[in-house]
Amino acid sequence: MKNYSKLDILTDKKALCVDDDEGILKEIKETLELFFLEVMGVNNGEKALDEVKQNNYDVLFFDISMPNMDGLEAIKHIRKTNKKIPIIIISAHTDQEYLWRAVDLKITKYLTKPFIRKDLFEALEEAALELVDYNPSIRLKDEIIYNYYTKQLENKNEHIALSKSESRLLEYFLKNINQVITYDLILDYMWDFDKPSKEAVKAIVKELRKKIGNNLIKNVYGLGYKCEI
Repeated sequence: MKNYSKLDILTDKKALCVDDDEGILKEIKETLELFFLEVMGVNNGEKALDEVKQNNYDVLFFDISMPNMDGLEAIKHIRKTNKKIPIIIISAHTDQEYLWRAVDLKITKYLTKPFIRKDLFEALEEAALELVDYNPSIRLKDEIIYNYYTKQLENKNEHIALSKSESRLLEYFLKNINQVITYDLILDYMWDFDKPSKEAVKAIVKELRKKIGNNLIKNVYGLGYKCEI
């Protein structure tokens, strides 16, 4: 039987990695691909801002010194609209000025280059816990619990598996409990390119309802859905 860990929270998540050093970017990206569903790499702050605006990422990784716009300036822009997304800095800078600026930007971890993989894994665990508000599971209804580590539903002694699409969408609903989530928001979150029609969303919701019941995910006529717990 597989032993699950905090890092398993990341298996249906997407990450953005930003570094202007091609070799380091490749190394970090290849490491992150062991844990994330998808990892995108870009080489400067302006490109990072464009990516964050156009696509939905769950965790961000930033260098500081880069052309056009440094990492901390890019993060400052991101924090204006997204206060909660976990951000990990991987930088050669150890100056107090940079450290204090990072503290003000609510950084999850500040790692110095050359980074030790153990430190990166600990930073990933911290980011994973932030994504689920430090709760490894959530009760959906009286007898059904969703486990963020295993990506499974637990109903008494029964374990019900979810596909990556189902777990990713369910966690998106759980992050936005009692809020109306439009079809467009869901399509943007689930697919970066070649977005399907809203029928694809309806198909995933239909499969989720078979496993969690019909009462949690409500239809909002003409708009999308609302998850009520």
